[in-house]
Amino acid sequence: MAAQVALRRQQAQEESEARDLRLLYPCTGIGGEAGIPQGSSISAGVPVSVSSSPAAACFDVFGSENQKDDKRFYRERKSFLCIDGSRMIPFEQVNDDYCDCEDGSDEPGTSACPRGRFYCTNLGFRPHYIPSSRVNDGICDCCDASDEYNSHARCQNTCWNLGQRERAYVEGQMRTLDEGLRLKQQLIEEGVLLWREKQAQLRELQQVAEDLQVKLEEHRRKKHEADRLKEQTLKALEAGDGGLIRHQNSSVASIFHLLDSNKDGSLTVDEIKAKVVLVHDEQRVLSEDEALALLDRGHRMDLSKFQSTLWDVLTRGDTVKIKDTQGAPGSLSSEDPHLKAADRAAEWEATNLKKVEEAYETVNMEISDLQKKLAIDYGTDWEFLFLNGQCYKLKVYEYTYTLCPFNQVTQKSTAGVEVSLGMWGMWTGKPKNHYSQMVYENGEPCWQGGSRSTTVTLTCGTETALRSVKEPSKCQYIMDFQTPVACQPVLKQQGIHSEL
Repeated sequence: MAAQVALRRQQAQEESEARDLRLLYPCTGIGGEAGIPQGSSISAGVPVSVSSSPAAACFDVFGSENQKDDKRFYRERKSFLCIDGSRMIPFEQVNDDYCDCEDGSDEPGTSACPRGRFYCTNLGFRPHYIPSSRVNDGICDCCDASDEYNSHARCQNTCWNLGQRERAYVEGQMRTLDEGLRLKQQLIEEGVLLWREKQAQLRELQQVAEDLQVKLEEHRRKKHEADRLKEQTLKALEAGDGGLIRHQNSSVASIFHLLDSNKDGSLTVDEIKAKVVLVHDEQRVLSEDEALALLDRGHRMDLSKFQSTLWDVLTRGDTVKIKDTQGAPGSLSSEDPHLKAADRAAEWEATNLKKVEEAYETVNMEISDLQKKLAIDYGTDWEFLFLNGQCYKLKVYEYTYTLCPFNQVTQKSTAGVEVSLGMWGMWTGKPKNHYSQMVYENGEPCWQGGSRSTTVTLTCGTETALRSVKEPSKCQYIMDFQTPVACQPVLKQQGIHSEL
């Protein structure tokens, strides 16, 4: 091609004569460059005209995409129908540097038509179209220099170098894709196992919850019984010491010690006046004579004398009783061993019940959290499951961005202020690649605007990492998240561009 480009400038006169003759070159004689017959000395940029050879089924028209479907419009015939069907012209008027068709289809190789398109073959690189107005404008647009066949521009054929770089890039991408697909398969296998583990864990937790439910009902019953026993004991105390003695069989010693406030082993007038009252007048304090009478006219009474005298009076309960000082230190309620036992039993059952209730609540919370996690769409093969519970960070200037897949996105400044950029919403990829994009919604409110949100685009890579963060519009963020599970086999099936 480079030799032909040189020949173009040396054979300008021949090109001019060829345009006058409107030469057409048959497709069957293509030797490798832009439809020029092998051994021809005429440049690839020569416009074309009709040949009378009946053996030539089709002809390359310079500037047209002859390898594609357009070639049917440029077959040898006496007339040329504009591609848009607007007009029929003699075939020799194709590429005559005069625009006859409104769509410019008759001038693919010249700049005559403002709406025309010139096809750059670009062998060794990617072919493409340029506006026909750029043909022979002195600027090299095609890497094979075919657009400047009749200008003074000194264009070099760079298609091979460009193709080499493109092929190296594509081959690198294919290697990355191969490795990414290999890693993806591993993550799929791990995802399936992890999914089964989570399901088994859920079943175990549900069984634990059922067992705790049974225990919970049992401990509630026991606590109810303990509370009822305590209540009965308290009612017996409220009925007086006679009732206490009859119903609870309190010992003589326990009542004596209850009355013996200073615990010196003997009862005094002051202790009797402080703890004993009349049955029919509880508010009145006993007089000293009444207290002495209960002490059998003595100023002190030991346990043995108490048992033979005052104990009998208190047991009958018809004249005096122990003052109702329930709950006070040294009172009957706090000193009675039966009540103490009932209190301890009630407290024990309450403690056990609380423990079971807390365990039951914890298990139910774990079940709820696990069910929410398992309800998320982790891909057709659960390949994205491994991302749950992971977080990925990226520092951009003074901010650190954190993406926790299937949870939230946050932004933290160097001052330590953290802002929510959205909570997990849904997959929003296109139908052909549904798992290529995530949306996180309902972040913190934006000043003079709605709530913050983040769109995360997943791209194929050999490692999982947050690659970039941008804010294209106010409080609307976009992230590029690279991971092997984003690699798609369909990309590999497409392969390297055939034109390379």
